[in-house]
Amino acid sequence: MALRDRIRARVDALLGTSAYQPPKGYGPELDAKVVEAVREAIGGQIQPLPITRLRWYLADLERAQHAADAGNLAPAAQLWRAMRRDGSLLGLMGTRTLGMVGLPKSYFGNATIADELRANNGSRSVFDEMFPPSELAALDADGVALGIGVAELVPVPGRSYPVMVRLDPEFLQYRWVENRWYFVSAAGLLPITPGDGRWILHVAGPRMAPWTWGLWPALGQAWIDKQHAMFHRSNYSGKLANPARAAVAPPGATEIQRKNWISKVIAWGVNTVFEMPVGWDVRLIESNGRGFDVFQRQIDTSDHEFMIGICGQEVTTTGGAGFSNMDVQKAIRRDLLRFDADALAFTINTQGLPQYIVDHYGIEALDEPTIMRWDTEEPKDKAAWASTTATTAGAIKAMGEALAPYRRRLAVGEILTRQDVPTVELEPGEEPPVVAEEPPGGEGTGEGGVDAA
Repeated sequence: MALRDRIRARVDALLGTSAYQPPKGYGPELDAKVVEAVREAIGGQIQPLPITRLRWYLADLERAQHAADAGNLAPAAQLWRAMRRDGSLLGLMGTRTLGMVGLPKSYFGNATIADELRANNGSRSVFDEMFPPSELAALDADGVALGIGVAELVPVPGRSYPVMVRLDPEFLQYRWVENRWYFVSAAGLLPITPGDGRWILHVAGPRMAPWTWGLWPALGQAWIDKQHAMFHRSNYSGKLANPARAAVAPPGATEIQRKNWISKVIAWGVNTVFEMPVGWDVRLIESNGRGFDVFQRQIDTSDHEFMIGICGQEVTTTGGAGFSNMDVQKAIRRDLLRFDADALAFTINTQGLPQYIVDHYGIEALDEPTIMRWDTEEPKDKAAWASTTATTAGAIKAMGEALAPYRRRLAVGEILTRQDVPTVELEPGEEPPVVAEEPPGGEGTGEGGVDAA
């Protein structure tokens, strides 16, 4: 079996690729010569020019839902790009995605590979050079909003590892008859093979129809309503910003006098001065209605929908009760933050890092997987776990000594499992670690157990 096929088999096992999915789709691969020639002709870009839509209506949202269920994500992705013009939505989504990507990272597995990923290469670590935080945040945002995102690992001349570049999900298509995703590129329709060393397909929703898991239908309806409310409010304000002017003439005024008087009021300009005889008057007719309130309530309702949909809660976003020392773990509901971090880490660990490991250490290095994850735990939770672990250790020792006279022993393995204490078994022939004992003489003694007094 060729090396590429062996890597493909390993990655398929990591991803859990269905045995019913065809191994290859229709069309050229991303590294085909015809695709490379097209890329070189247009400056290396593989993504076509996005289509910009500035006006959206609820009927457009319904058409986007029908298109997505048919496998065409272009309308939904165009709506998602348009929604990012809203400051409230953009700020909330940035807190959820940029905040998550900025959390500390941990590496597990081969210590040598982990140290290399963690090592600085100029201004950033090797991992951050390969997976820039801005690209990861954009890919994560696509997963949250659309349920799916796509990126490419682009080779970098003079560097032994690629850089991940997020691609616009507008050009994603899903073919139900093949159970396969395609990318509508500048070189034609390209089949997406996740984990082949070039494609990264971030599925944040369920495997079947992940777009139904995204927030875009709910956010889209709230955003469209908000846009229309803002337009109506601006129109309402524009009409009432200049109140109507009334020219009041006395009962005995002739028709010619009234016409002359109203013509002067019509010509009313900046710093206009009127000299009015008794009985003549000029008035402003201003609206005292509250019609604009309905538009503001609609805007506030939409912003509230953004908060609940993106952050999962409202209190820490608006600064209500319990709002203190806010960080990303408090601003975003903990289960959502952990879900995003686990989903994105799974994508990177199965589609990004394996090819890097094979290129630098050989395919045998995949036998001991090296993975990364974002640390979403709060410091107080870590302190509580450490305290619980220390208490558990003391309790195990005390209980073991108490049970010894009765010829009973503790099921230590079960206790450690229940308390979520990670342990490893000793290798055959390996001696247990030596535990430092209390010096002879107990407390209050100096060196060698001699009483200091």
